[in-house]
Amino acid sequence: MGLVFADIELRNARRESVPAIQVRALADTGSLMLCVPLAIALRLGLDTSTYRDITVADGSRLNVPYVGPIRVAFGDRYCFVGALAFGEEVLLGAVPMEDMDLIVDPKRRRVTVDPANPDGPCHRV
Repeated sequence: MGLVFADIELRNARRESVPAIQVRALADTGSLMLCVPLAIALRLGLDTSTYRDITVADGSRLNVPYVGPIRVAFGDRYCFVGALAFGEEVLLGAVPMEDMDLIVDPKRRRVTVDPANPDGPCHRV
């Protein structure tokens, strides 16, 4: 399928005076979480609530800051999540994509809203 990216906006959900930033995020349905480089977490002034153990693709384990809350927006859809602060690029995992009712279109290699719910997110609960 290849790599799929999404243009998203990140904002500190507690401090609206901090400017939002636009980023190109790697969309990864095999990862659950939103991950942001530590530099972005610092730029947004995000609070570290705890540290979490994670396992990365090569099998190694790390203990990384869990920061937030972050308002993540894709077009007119948004959600509020925490993020793991590590790595070199923003990674948009399955949890925020599900919360915004987004899908990965492998044929066009893009992230888009679920065509079954074009007017807004719809969740089965």
